[in-house]
Amino acid sequence: MAGRWKHAPTDSHWGEFGADDQRGRMNLVDSAKVLQGIAEVREGKTFCLSLPLDVPGGMTLNPRRMPAQMFATLRDGKSAGVQGYCWSYASEDPDQTDVVCDEVLLMNTQYSTQWDSLAHMGSRFDADGDGEAEAVFYNGYRAGQDIRAAQEDHAAAADWARFPGPRADALGIQNLAEHGVQGRGVLVDLEHHIGRQRQAVGYDQLMRILETDRVDIEAGDMVCIHTGFADTLLAMNRKPDLQLLHATGSGLDGHDRKLLNWIVDVRLACLLADNTAVELVVPKLTTPTPMRGPRLPLHEHCLFKNGIHLGELWLLTPLARWLRANGRSRFLLTAPPLRLPGAVGSPATPIATV
Repeated sequence: MAGRWKHAPTDSHWGEFGADDQRGRMNLVDSAKVLQGIAEVREGKTFCLSLPLDVPGGMTLNPRRMPAQMFATLRDGKSAGVQGYCWSYASEDPDQTDVVCDEVLLMNTQYSTQWDSLAHMGSRFDADGDGEAEAVFYNGYRAGQDIRAAQEDHAAAADWARFPGPRADALGIQNLAEHGVQGRGVLVDLEHHIGRQRQAVGYDQLMRILETDRVDIEAGDMVCIHTGFADTLLAMNRKPDLQLLHATGSGLDGHDRKLLNWIVDVRLACLLADNTAVELVVPKLTTPTPMRGPRLPLHEHCLFKNGIHLGELWLLTPLARWLRANGRSRFLLTAPPLRLPGAVGSPATPIATV
């Protein structure tokens, strides 16, 4: 398979869409799925599924991710932008009346409502079959070669200057943007059934919820998991209460093998949620005989093994309320990431149309 691997991980689908595929299960969102999504539009009503880009606020929720900062751009040695001095073309020609503000945005691409690209998370796996595990990503793309900022043991910020240009030469978020993210969305309303308590939802409980709400998920659907977490976060007005948030909201149980198998078998295109990781992150366990494995098993299963993009911190509560009140679970979802070559993630402003 393009010489990148001899062995694929257990329960993976490397090569499903070709040895060089970089879009994974989003390949299932074809023209027919776009038309299915459009067919769900009956009212012409839209919902913005994005948090404001400066939410959560600060770095309390995730100390590794920097919030948006805006700086005025410079023109002729002077700043111009909403944060500072607005310049006028009159300085060049007194007959010109334009007054211009301009700015620079600096932020982590996965700070607020976001997409994870397939370059976001890989795993240490013996893809070469030589008995030595190496850091690899979906379809066998390599850390330090195809995803250069992830060069193993050399990923400190001080080393990034040694790798000019795009960080993800393969699997970057631009692949998702260029494919286009528009099709049929399906919402699963966990909050309605279990409230906003912290609970890991496994296969059996999820199937009961789908059956009760008569939610059908078909190949190529983009599945949205509503827990109420983002709504709780938004109400904190950019001052996140970490203790409350850690006790708030459900998530999928990434340790449930039946659930992981179902995610692949149902052939959903992508998995999106209003919490921080789609799966419920559990504290790291300390045992006398620790088990080697991923910290985020659903991330590994989706991004690394099966090419399933993840979306996090989507604001789903207003949409969930409307869908339930109208006896619906499907809608047209339009959610392109930034076409930013080499990025491992992207802010998003998804729109649901019903």
